[in-house]
Amino acid sequence: MTDRALFVVRAGALTTVQDRGRPGYAHLGVPRSGALDAPAAALVNRLVGNPPEAAVLETTVNGCALRPGCTVTVAVGGAPCAVTVDGRPAAWGAPVRVPTGAVLEVGAAVSGLRGYVAVSGGIAVEPVLDSRSTDLLSGLGPAPLTKGTVLPLGPEPAQHTRVDIAPQPAPPAELVLRITLGPRDGWFTPEAMRAFTTRAYRVSPASNRIGLRTEGPALERAVTGELPSEGMVLGAVQVPPDGRPVVFLADHPTTGGYPVIGVVRATDLPAAAQAVPGTPVRFVAVRRW
Repeated sequence: MTDRALFVVRAGALTTVQDRGRPGYAHLGVPRSGALDAPAAALVNRLVGNPPEAAVLETTVNGCALRPGCTVTVAVGGAPCAVTVDGRPAAWGAPVRVPTGAVLEVGAAVSGLRGYVAVSGGIAVEPVLDSRSTDLLSGLGPAPLTKGTVLPLGPEPAQHTRVDIAPQPAPPAELVLRITLGPRDGWFTPEAMRAFTTRAYRVSPASNRIGLRTEGPALERAVTGELPSEGMVLGAVQVPPDGRPVVFLADHPTTGGYPVIGVVRATDLPAAAQAVPGTPVRFVAVRRW
């Protein structure tokens, strides 16, 4: 076995391989997937000299521990956390050299939810439909990491970035999501529409990579009939029978039968990846379809 590999010492609560995802396959029923906090993933790739499309690890809440089979450069970003190499403190949000056989420990998130670990050369698992991303909904891509998993690495980059450290946004204290209303906002009462755009919601603990679920005012329908299944897009805000909005994230289904009250701007979705349960959520209508 090549020494250009990572050995998983501790997998963490949910650590997956992610890249930019597999857009363009929705007509086949395949979700986009990819890193939920795409800017954070791109930044850690930049810090180790990888191209932005290289695959990284996405951790959830309590990090992971890895042992490289060769000396590598790593960068940890996204949710702030403690980083150590063989028990010695190392930098977060900056390139770190990890010697052969040393243990890189990515600690629990101090704030936010999801961390990103880039390794020089990128995670080189076999691509599926042009992506190395793990898709929790369809099961495509590599399985979530478990202890003992061996991850192949790509060739060492010819040049590393000259950036030593880069600023990263803090996880949101309040999640503000700008909404284009529609296409099914007419399925809700005027009172429900006012509540949706003026009342505060909270991030539900039931949220995952498929969708950010909310707790708060139930939205009453004006139309009580069934809606035939229709295509769903990233950021669609679907309202299930309990009336609480769900924001579709990277592993969302490609079709759905509940009405979509609006669609979140793509630039607001990375913050949703870092919003911990209980974070206040406000939906701000910016225009209609």
